[in-house]
Parts: sequence; structure tokens; C-alpha cells
Amino acid sequence: MTTKVPAPAAATVEPAPDLRGGLGQVILATLASTVGFWAWMSIAPLQNIYAQSMGLDQGQVSIMLATPVLVGALGRIVVGALTDRFGGRKMFALVLLASVPAVLLVALAGSIGSYPLLVAAGFLLGVAGTIFAVGVPFSSAWYPAPQRGFATGVFGMGMIGTAVSAFATPRLAQAIGTLSTHLLIAVVLVVAALAVWFFMRESPAWASSSQPLVPKVTGALKLAITWEMSFLYAIVFGGFVAFSTYLPKYLLTIYPEDVDAVGAGTRTALFAAAAVIARPIGGVLADKFGPKIVSLISLAGIVAAAYVVGQQPPEGVLTGFVFLLMASAMGLGMGAVFAWVGPSTPPDKVGAVTGVVAAAGGLGGYFPPLVMGATYHAETNSYALGLWLLVLVGAAALVVAGMLRDARSAK
Repeated sequence: MTTKVPAPAAATVEPAPDLRGGLGQVILATLASTVGFWAWMSIAPLQNIYAQSMGLDQGQVSIMLATPVLVGALGRIVVGALTDRFGGRKMFALVLLASVPAVLLVALAGSIGSYPLLVAAGFLLGVAGTIFAVGVPFSSAWYPAPQRGFATGVFGMGMIGTAVSAFATPRLAQAIGTLSTHLLIAVVLVVAALAVWFFMRESPAWASSSQPLVPKVTGALKLAITWEMSFLYAIVFGGFVAFSTYLPKYLLTIYPEDVDAVGAGTRTALFAAAAVIARPIGGVLADKFGPKIVSLISLAGIVAAAYVVGQQPPEGVLTGFVFLLMASAMGLGMGAVFAWVGPSTPPDKVGAVTGVVAAAGGLGGYFPPLVMGATYHAETNSYALGLWLLVLVGAAALVVAGMLRDARSAK
């Protein structure tokens, strides 16, 4: 007599989440980020006006430009972890609305000519710069792992807000005045927050993390990928932020007879636009060929371009081409780094790791303006020493990237 053994119960297979509509949600996040970046970079295009009206020296201008970058960088650690818990919709709306008082204080400081108030307002304005740490985990959740380089690359195009600020802010200030310009930016922030609140939705694949903030950040800091990507992102994104902030000052100082404030803003806008266009390309290439090779190409381009800029060629086609090459290399690297982060990070820590890496990128943009101001040689009218430091740091990053494992073999 044989005993029948019951067949094992069929394993329950979780249905794949419905990710339809993800591109529209990522584009909405990109638009929100664009507005946040415009607000974050609203001081830099008007730096010449503030410097002349308040009688600021090189050091004071550098501090004025660097303060929003510092706060925007450090704040990303907290905002990234909070996004894991509360989701992108709530955090996008919160960051946009919290940026409004800062923009209004910048307007007040410029109107009354108060440098201390302008620096304090710039400190608060850093809140707008934290918006990037919201969008990466939000966008990643809308796409499967093999396509997250594309998703974060598209979202990263929100950096175009830097170009919007560089191009539009000085022109608006000429047309309607600095006070009205900042009032307009504040209104746009509110409209963007309302659009996010009513039209944005979380990915079905996203799940709230209830882990407390400090352990979450601490857990992210224990991962090797966090430190590796932080170093690389400090070069590629930090360099982008630094040049987007300091390029108008650089051009007006080195080429005073060839470039005015509006022209410097236009060139800075083109610089930012080149990086924005290159960023999703970097993400797509990283998805296809691996982020390591794209990162190496990016860093090599940055080193080469920084060397040429350090020679201070005459203002013209060559200078413009080299700056566009540098921006494009930085954009490719930004797309590659976050394509590297996604597949190499536990899903419940993506926001926290993103926050730390994004903070490192912001910090990478904080120090160069200070270094450029400190190393400026008035007798020769040269920033060569600061640019040589970029060459050396970029070369070191190139070596480090070459030693790292590709994301495809990181797990």
C-alpha cells in the first residue's frame, strides 16, 4: 500500500507593480526640480549687481555664492532619508514651499543693500537645493532596475533650472527690477508646489520606510558604495555647481572687455544646458555599457578641459567649446554615478544613500568658489592655481574610478 504525499502548495508569486505612467511622473518631478534649482541659484546671476551696490571684495562674493550651496548639500542627507519615509509627493511640495521665504529674504536684502542679511538669506535658500535628493528615489521607484539610469538621467535634467536662472534672472532684473524678479520666482515656487500636490503620485513599487532617520543615515554611511559614489559625485556634480555659480564672476574678471553681465549669464546658461543634455545620455549609456566606463570617460574629459581653461585662452570660440566640453563631461558623469547607485544599493536605503551622495556633490560645489577666490592672482589676473587643483583632483578620481567594480558585478 502506498501513501500519497500531498503535492507542495504552489508558491505565491507577487504580481509585478503597474508602472504605467512613470515617464509622466518623472517629467513632473523634473519640472519641480527645475523650479527648485532656479530658486537655489538665484543669487549667482546677480552677483555683480550685489558686489557693486554693497562694495564687496572677492572673499565676500565667494562666501555669498558658496553659502546656499553648502546648506543645499548638507540638507540633502536629511531630505533623502525623509523621502524614504514620506514619499516624493509630500517632500517635493514641502521643499518648494519652504524655499519661498528664503527667496523673499534675498529680495529684501538686495533692496536694502544688506550683505549680512543676504548671506543669511542665502543660508535659507539652500533648502531649495535639497530638492534633488527627493527626485532620485522617487524617479527610481517608477522604473525597474535595468532602466533606472534612464529615469534618474531624465530627472537630473531638472538641473536646467541653473540655466534658467543664469539666462532669465539677469534679464528679468534689467526689465522689472531685482525685487520683482524674486517675487516672480516665489510665485513660480508656489505654483509648482500646487502642481506637485494635485498631480503627482507615488510609484506602486514604492513602500514607506519606518526606520528612524539617524539609523537610516548611519546605515547608508556603512555601505562602501555610499563613499565611493560620494567621491565621484563630488567631482562631477560639484564641478558643475561650482562653475554654474562662479562662471559669471570668472568671465567678468578674466575677460572684462569682452563679456558683460548679460553675456556672462548667457554663457553660463549654455554651460548648464550642455550638462543637462548630457546627463540622461550618461544614464542611458551607463545602462547599456556599464557606469564605470562612462564615469572614466567623464573624468578624463573634465581633466582635459580644466587643463585647457587653466591656460586662459582668448575669449571666443575655443573658450566656449572647452567650457561646453567640460559641462558635457560633467553631465555624463552625473548620469553614470546615479546609474551606479541604484543597482548597487538595497531598495530601502536608496533615498538615504542618494541623500548622502547628493550632499557630497553639493559639498563638492561649495569649496571651489572659495578656493577660486582665495587663489586668484590679481597681478596676473589669473585663476590658474585653482584650475590646476581641479586637474589634480580629477586625475585622482580617474584612478579611483578605475579601481572600482562595475555596478553589474557589485552585488
